[in-house]
Amino acid sequence: MKFQLDEIDKQILDYLVNNTRMPFTEIAKQMDVSAGTIHVRVKKMEDAGIILGSSLTLDYSKLDFNFTAYVGVFLTKSNRTQEVLEEISKIPNVIEMSVLSGKYNIFCKIRAKNTEDAKRVIYMIDDIEDVMRTESMISMEEYLCDRNKLIQAIEL
Repeated sequence: MKFQLDEIDKQILDYLVNNTRMPFTEIAKQMDVSAGTIHVRVKKMEDAGIILGSSLTLDYSKLDFNFTAYVGVFLTKSNRTQEVLEEISKIPNVIEMSVLSGKYNIFCKIRAKNTEDAKRVIYMIDDIEDVMRTESMISMEEYLCDRNKLIQAIEL
């Protein structure tokens, strides 16, 4: 059975998307409902798989990881994708991965301290069995990174 969001659920999600650490009591006060209502509705959305947990957003540049690159990965055999994904996911600098159709088999986003560090990470990917080659692109500036932006567009 599909979970149907209503306006109250959407408002709760709006608050939590903007600040995952916002206390339920504060959300309740802002919405003029009881904290119990917020708790019950969040629990229902968790049980339905809409809310998968909460996350923390880090500013990697403040931790000296100022270099962002995207790496397209070409495989020798498509049927080795899962094994290669598992190996790439062991590299801490790889912060996102997608399996694609089209030019690349796998596309990764990496964070590094500098070009030398990025080169090291890319070589680690290149060294994985069944990686034929990689193609790298340097990010000059990250303009938008908002995985939760879509909540605003959901129509009830």
